[in-house]
Amino acid sequence: MSVRKLKPITPAQRFRVVNGFDAITTDEPEKTLLEPKKKSGGRNNKGKMTMKHRGGGHKRRYRLIDFKRDNFGVLGKVKSVEYDPNRTSYISLIEYEGGEKRYIIAQSGLKVGQKITSGESAPPDVGNALPLSKIPLGTIISCIELRPGGGAVISRSAGSFAQLMAREGKFATIKMPSGETRLIQADCYAAIGAVSNSDHQLLISGKAGRSRWLGRRPRTRPVAMNPVDHPMGGGEGRASGGHPRSKNGIPAKGYRTRSKTKASNKFILERRKK
Repeated sequence: MSVRKLKPITPAQRFRVVNGFDAITTDEPEKTLLEPKKKSGGRNNKGKMTMKHRGGGHKRRYRLIDFKRDNFGVLGKVKSVEYDPNRTSYISLIEYEGGEKRYIIAQSGLKVGQKITSGESAPPDVGNALPLSKIPLGTIISCIELRPGGGAVISRSAGSFAQLMAREGKFATIKMPSGETRLIQADCYAAIGAVSNSDHQLLISGKAGRSRWLGRRPRTRPVAMNPVDHPMGGGEGRASGGHPRSKNGIPAKGYRTRSKTKASNKFILERRKK
């Protein structure tokens, strides 16, 4: 994986840094694993805008991803590593014995032709999915389930990973990508290795138009609004805006919004570092 800095032959390209895509092996997705993706433009079923700064963007088709990795004990072969417009990480097309094809989140280092599998007896190699109870301590993992059989929900974005720190009883201790340490049931599955496309954080769009391609519309600064439109608006001359807060008046910095009665609080051993 690499990034490229473009020659500044236009003003928009002067600062642009793009992905090298040297890990991508094909630009033709598997047709049987595609679905149409409808855009809402931030509107609900009544046509009312409920989410601001959404709309436009390039047309996409959704890739059906196997987050559960429940094809236990069946050997699969990596057919390709592909770009997915719906996520920051790359995806891999896996063809299992018997001809079934599935997309998975590609781990860093996954190569075409490599054999992968999932299940309790799978070796702890990159790309394989195992329960936390069978993974060696200290291993770098990603695509982690929060509930057994629920599918991967943790550490799925480009370059992210967690680490298996300890095991005790029916729980495993995981150091999360955020720095938080928490307990997860040991029979939850996780994939070995960090997620691919770690250079994603180095990309620079270079121009406002690329945000529009991604479906992000322009955002007006709250301090430039009138008091009727935002709590941080108004004031004689240029005002700093007061205390940072959302349009609904909820503080934006340092204000805890998590419920004190959340049942999952007891599984968090250490909060994320500030």
